[in-house]
Amino acid sequence: MHVYLYGGQVTSWKNEYGEELLFVSSKAVFKPPKAIRGGIPICFPQFGSQGSLEQHGFARNRLWSVDPDPPPFAVNNPNKAFVDLILKHSEEDMKIWPHRYEFRLRITLGPGGDLMLTSRIRNTNTDGKSFAFTFAYHTYLAVSDISEVRVEGLETLDYLDNMKDKERFTEQGDAITFESEVSDCFNVDKVYLSTPTKIAILDHERKRTFVLRKDGLPDAVVWNPWDKKAKAMPDFGDDEYKHMLCVEAACVEKPIILKPGEEWRGRQEISAVPSSYCSGQLDPQKVLNCD
Repeated sequence: MHVYLYGGQVTSWKNEYGEELLFVSSKAVFKPPKAIRGGIPICFPQFGSQGSLEQHGFARNRLWSVDPDPPPFAVNNPNKAFVDLILKHSEEDMKIWPHRYEFRLRITLGPGGDLMLTSRIRNTNTDGKSFAFTFAYHTYLAVSDISEVRVEGLETLDYLDNMKDKERFTEQGDAITFESEVSDCFNVDKVYLSTPTKIAILDHERKRTFVLRKDGLPDAVVWNPWDKKAKAMPDFGDDEYKHMLCVEAACVEKPIILKPGEEWRGRQEISAVPSSYCSGQLDPQKVLNCD
């Protein structure tokens, strides 16, 4: 596992065979002011362009520090490796977002290889003012080919389509798939609402399933830039969209509001397991129901 202090960002997560599970673009820039294209960027205090700040807020473009005095989380398992990072308000940032806060991030690698990110955000305003924010773990998963990927757990749910001015629709398919001949798949950018705590992302070619579990994050974002947008992005290879998919635990539709002294907590955990896990066959529903 690799973690950059710039952005407080995980950029590498490998399985027991040394296979990379996160996507990072070959054209990614690893220095300010550009956010790192890939891994798990932190979107805070704004998701997307839903506000006055830069795209996805400023947390992914700031230098975090190792937290010297982290608050207690759950009881530490000695078999888990973790690092605690912290980001606080700066006078410069308060010019564009006038609030004081502490953002503590624990990144944990479990004994089975699971990757967990736990965020604690506290309002430290001294003027008595509340603040609101939206949030996402902008997770780039590495996949064999986007046409071989299937997302289970979001079917029949309502979603906001960012490609159609955030218009609300209901997912009609029995799963989310990405096929080049389906015209409305071009540049998939959807925010699914009131989503379950587990989502499965199946990579048929690699016979691998990512199981995403989340707490405190009611929404889920699914994004792939597809070919035209990929070619327009200077930090993204023209054909790299075929080998990545973003599935993100998020809070987008209803912003989180914190009064002074209040703290919010949001967690995302990802496991990479064989697609036959618990089922003996490629059955994503059984993966979802397996603990």
